Amino acid sequence: MYYDKELQAIRRFNRERQRRVFDENLKDFASNDYLGLAHKRELLDSACEKVRKLPFHAPKASQLISGYTSLHYEFEEYVKSLQGFEDAITVGSGFLANLAIIEALVRKGDTLLLDEEFHASGMLASRLVANVEFFAHNDAWDLKKKLQKAKGRALVAIEGIYSMSGDLCNEEIFEAVGDHLLLIDEAHSVGVVGKRLLGVMDLYGIQPRANIIKMGTLGKAIGSYGAYILASREIVHFLQNRAKSIIYTTALSLMDVALALEGFSYIQENLAKLQEEIADRKAIIESFGLHTQSLIVDIKAKNVLALQEKLLQEGFLVGAIRPPTVPKPILRIIARLGESRDDLRQLLELVHVLV
Repeated sequence: MYYDKELQAIRRFNRERQRRVFDENLKDFASNDYLGLAHKRELLDSACEKVRKLPFHAPKASQLISGYTSLHYEFEEYVKSLQGFEDAITVGSGFLANLAIIEALVRKGDTLLLDEEFHASGMLASRLVANVEFFAHNDAWDLKKKLQKAKGRALVAIEGIYSMSGDLCNEEIFEAVGDHLLLIDEAHSVGVVGKRLLGVMDLYGIQPRANIIKMGTLGKAIGSYGAYILASREIVHFLQNRAKSIIYTTALSLMDVALALEGFSYIQENLAKLQEEIADRKAIIESFGLHTQSLIVDIKAKNVLALQEKLLQEGFLVGAIRPPTVPKPILRIIARLGESRDDLRQLLELVHVLV
């Protein structure tokens, strides 16, 4: 009654979205669970034991009231030490983390510079900022030009691996930023690239410094839910005093924090095996004449919903991504370690025939 016209327009442009409960027996090549940790029961069991040791199993309040627990502290100490940053803070999700960083750090008179393919969370947050500039995707030269005209402090926002295309961020961006603030969203790169599978900073050998803010999510390769922000003590302290999506939300759930500890520990204890499996899947992708810098394969196609249905009938689940999320429809395939190499080959063979 209230939004009939808008819903009709969404349907007319073939942009309607639906929630679906998929058959659990499908071969899942749609999820962001890159390493298959969401299926490892031993990690769940260990996380449950961690939570059971506490006198309560929910945070009960925001971090700044009484929701900050010894488990949150343990995780933050671990993740900042692992990645070499001065400080860390947990957040309810990657979306909320990007919102927190942009809303709090870009003050009146400052400038936000976004890669034009940055995540929707950044696009939403940019509406809260007076001075916003977009630079050409992965283009260090265009960024340099725009930084020269930036007002006040400048915050540059990029992704480590771009979630739809699977592109790695351009290493030259780090140099182009200079001493300006840099937000690097490593949601899709932690667990996928780097000597210790810690993302593009790890891959490029870039050491933490005062102007770099790293956001990582826990609901993808880590096999949990939530997010964390790594930065200098000054910036983390400022965020916990000014970022509304940190101050006014309940602290991250204890089970998610415990699962994150288990997930990170598992990755660091099994680096060689995981890196070999990632390399194997990239080689399979290349053997089909496709290319990826990550575990994301984007295949341009017209009727992606029909293709998705055909693949479902064959027992495979893939992502069917349409505008406005992407400029043109794509099949988004995640070559995740939770499914076998043979299943990946079979899926790519089917896609080769259908597309």
